[in-house]
Amino acid sequence: MKKISNRLLAVQTLTFIAAENGSLSSRLSGLGQKYPDANLALIREYTYGVCRWYQRLDFIANRLLQKPLRKKDSDVHCLILLGLYQLFHMRTPDHAAINETVGLTRMLKKDWARSLVNAVLRKAQRERETLELDLQADQCAQYSHPAWIIAALQKDWPESFQEILAQNNIQAPMTLRVNTSFGSRSDYIGRLQDAGIDARPGNISETAIILDSPVEVMLLPGFQEGHISVQDEASQFVATLLAPAPGSKVLDACAAPGGKTCAMLERVSGQLDMLALDNNEERLQRVSENLDRLKLQAKITCANAVDTESWWDGQPFDAILLDAPCSATGVIRRHPDIKLLRHAKDISRLNLLQQELLVALWPCLKKGGKLLYSTCSVLRAENEQQVSTFIEVTKDAKAIPISHPLASNCSIGMQFLPGNDNLDGFYYALLEKY
Repeated sequence: MKKISNRLLAVQTLTFIAAENGSLSSRLSGLGQKYPDANLALIREYTYGVCRWYQRLDFIANRLLQKPLRKKDSDVHCLILLGLYQLFHMRTPDHAAINETVGLTRMLKKDWARSLVNAVLRKAQRERETLELDLQADQCAQYSHPAWIIAALQKDWPESFQEILAQNNIQAPMTLRVNTSFGSRSDYIGRLQDAGIDARPGNISETAIILDSPVEVMLLPGFQEGHISVQDEASQFVATLLAPAPGSKVLDACAAPGGKTCAMLERVSGQLDMLALDNNEERLQRVSENLDRLKLQAKITCANAVDTESWWDGQPFDAILLDAPCSATGVIRRHPDIKLLRHAKDISRLNLLQQELLVALWPCLKKGGKLLYSTCSVLRAENEQQVSTFIEVTKDAKAIPISHPLASNCSIGMQFLPGNDNLDGFYYALLEKY
């Protein structure tokens, strides 16, 4: 059987991402099924690392190439970036990084590129210190972010944008959500310690545990039995903020993959009349799988939330969670491919969709009911400005003040910034119908 090249699979994945054909997480999931013998952990390190430092590596590559590569040779470009990532950011010996990368030109059926890739990487090796100094002259290379994200963060968070950019380039910790139906958080931390896994409690969610180092989920005690789930602490905070009462009718309007749905259900031992709604059938399967593993129940419906006539029975909800589609600029540290997949032009389209969702879902909420608007964005246009606009045109909507010592001040709602106390970047605004 022909040996699988992890580097080749990484280059193919990076070429796929650079062409904006899909996300890293979905692509790697497919690789695991197609190539069960591949080293997915190593491929993940290669691909996530190149995406994390893409603008920096691209700057170096362009400095070393005499002329840009043709579009049809984007795989060679990604190959060079992978070689540079190994030289500048991994402990791979230089000779191995260069030789193994150059050898891939044949696997790519690009023999003509062998001498080119070799020359670029050897020059990078020789001029490493000079190239690293040159990075400081280019803002995109210095921060390893696209210009539009840097400009947006500088505008919205002038005092902390540099820290946000720095935190985006640090790999996020693995964070767990304890299902307290099976025991307390402290009990589960004890189980982790018995299994040789170091961890500590989170600071904003009473169910959060932060691992010192990531582990395979199947090594987590009781994972298959539903005792634990993987979810960032800021995301878990949904259940605390919306806090639906036992027996209440709840809508999770953009539910997939179901982490927030399950967190709300777990909080009241499953005693909710929950509707999990999403317009993606494939991602809804993840919701179903999570519910089954956690032994929870919810009605699952595939529909466009804006088109309420297609899914709503006319009975108002006590609580609605609108985790709105957004730029995901608050979770770049977990999904560095966002740097390649998102563009400034996307924000206006997302703004329109966010407002459409708020307007469409508001009539589905009962009088006295609460709607929690959330995004994993750090851009004010998607967050407080969006909610402020909605309140201005909606006579029976008012914002309920919410705050947390770890959250940044907003005119409406609150914002957790990436990396602050190991949290992802999340925005929340709680609205009440009166």
